[in-house]
Amino acid sequence: MLPAAAPVPAPAPARAIHPPGAAVASGHAMATDAGLQILRAGGNAFDAAVAVSSTLSVVEPISSGLGGGGFFLMHDAKTGKDIFLDAREVSPESVTPKVYLDAHGALDPNRSQNGPWSAGIPGLPAALVELAGKYGRLPLKTTLAPAIRIAREGFPVYARLEKGYAQRRAVMERYPGTRAVYLADGDPPRVGETFRQPDLARTLELLADKGFDGFYRGDIADKLRRSVHDEGGQWTAAELAGYRVRERAPLRFRYHDWDITTAPPPSSGGVALAEILQIAAGWDLHELDPAHRVHILVEAMRRAYRDRTIYLGDPDFVDVPIERLMSPLYAAGLRATIHPDKATPSALLSAQPAPLEDDETTHFAIIDREGNRVSATQTVNLLYGSGLVAPGTGVLLNDEMDDFALKPGTPNAFGVMGFAANAPKPGKRMLSSMSPTFMESPDKVIALGAPGGSRIITEVLLGILGYDDGLSAQQVAALPRFHHQWWPDVISAEAGALDPSTVAALRAMGHAVNAGEPPWGNLQTVEWDRRSDTLSGGSDPRNPIGSAGVLLQP
Repeated sequence: MLPAAAPVPAPAPARAIHPPGAAVASGHAMATDAGLQILRAGGNAFDAAVAVSSTLSVVEPISSGLGGGGFFLMHDAKTGKDIFLDAREVSPESVTPKVYLDAHGALDPNRSQNGPWSAGIPGLPAALVELAGKYGRLPLKTTLAPAIRIAREGFPVYARLEKGYAQRRAVMERYPGTRAVYLADGDPPRVGETFRQPDLARTLELLADKGFDGFYRGDIADKLRRSVHDEGGQWTAAELAGYRVRERAPLRFRYHDWDITTAPPPSSGGVALAEILQIAAGWDLHELDPAHRVHILVEAMRRAYRDRTIYLGDPDFVDVPIERLMSPLYAAGLRATIHPDKATPSALLSAQPAPLEDDETTHFAIIDREGNRVSATQTVNLLYGSGLVAPGTGVLLNDEMDDFALKPGTPNAFGVMGFAANAPKPGKRMLSSMSPTFMESPDKVIALGAPGGSRIITEVLLGILGYDDGLSAQQVAALPRFHHQWWPDVISAEAGALDPSTVAALRAMGHAVNAGEPPWGNLQTVEWDRRSDTLSGGSDPRNPIGSAGVLLQP
């Protein structure tokens, strides 16, 4: 007798090879529209990234700009290569830790957060030139055109811009270049007014015409240097002309069915994400009750942020033990120290609320019809950076020097601290939490990232877990947030993120919980579902001016 024929398995649903179009998500609708405009004009994701980044630099001066820096995680569909473009600011040659100490040897936040000494050499303009010249297919004159037009013609002032200026007004109005821009009509920006930046438009035009030299040499560079000197700082022509972006290998690790590609040092985000997720992989988070799920994630966060403080810095200056920190064996060792029902005290300094990053830093995500993608985070650090606009340029300088460990063991503006690995040195890049990330499974391709200071890492972490739970892009962007960063020893949570019973259970385990914080962050994400061959975007509802757009192309 012949054996019964085995049933023929149904063929697996086909997976699309290329997306059906393109998707862009960013923190401002005008920037999203600029990216879609460039895609319609025949540009790829990298061209669109130039348009989105430069437009955000115009319409979100509270968050980022040409006077700041950023990280660009990119996937080149043609070669299959992932690239991490490091456009982080670098320390000026004149800087020593003593510059930031007062007469009593304490950290002077006025110097580290305001004015000329707080600013590192900007990296964002060099990144735009690199993106266009090496990865894009359109000239800078085309991709910078939307930003130039908006800078010249203006855009409507929105509530965050007005509120942020009110918070930083005392610092910003110290400087004549800042007053000329923000008090051009005689008073500060008000909601509904049109905010124009003609000097910034001219700077962007020079960047479009002359590339790198249009910003880092010649007239703009001279004005930047003169402005810093006039306010008591020290920049040199050589260090401006010598700035270079760094192309680095992204970090990769696996979580469940996802291949995660993310930011390497000088970002701390990728290492911390790998550490947290690999620690948490010892539990089935889907099966845990809400309190124990939060408890396990917080304990993993606590250990990763401790390692961030001790080990991480600019890899051009510091030997970062990445292999060890990202090893599953190392994660297993840390996992063994977690009690399933009790908090591990950080036992470093007394608990106090972690300072919030309100509206600083911004993120955008892009995927095009060829499968190229970009996840990029850019910043000037605190609200309106240093507050100093170089006269005649429209360029608002960053205050990224505060991200160094200027006084070892002393927390910065975000409540995080560092030691020798992140001490300032000439030409060194300060440690960052910016964590642009890709997720890829057999069925889905995702780009995501967020602003939020030291909370960026946990925003992206919760986004990854949201996708792993099967949520849509918009649901991921809207997820409620909680955070722990080793010091201060407290769980920070948005109001309503944790229900009262969960808070009570966490406190019974020994956790300090601040469950009523204002909303934070501004996560942006795009997703390509290869099975249904659909594109979608998610823009954080906490930011009403952000948007996600999909462009379907034949």
